[in-house]
Amino acid sequence: MKKQTKQAVRVEEGKIIAERLNGYAAFIGCWALIGAYLTTGQIIPGIV
Repeated sequence: MKKQTKQAVRVEEGKIIAERLNGYAAFIGCWALIGAYLTTGQIIPGIV
């Protein structure tokens, strides 16, 4: 029997940075939503 080896899939550095920035933006957006709700009582201020 032949020995099978798994090749590691290498992710491009740019994609890793883009995903990390996307995560940071989502995290900031969540905190902005919570802050807006706590200060105004509305989920989307200005709309009903």
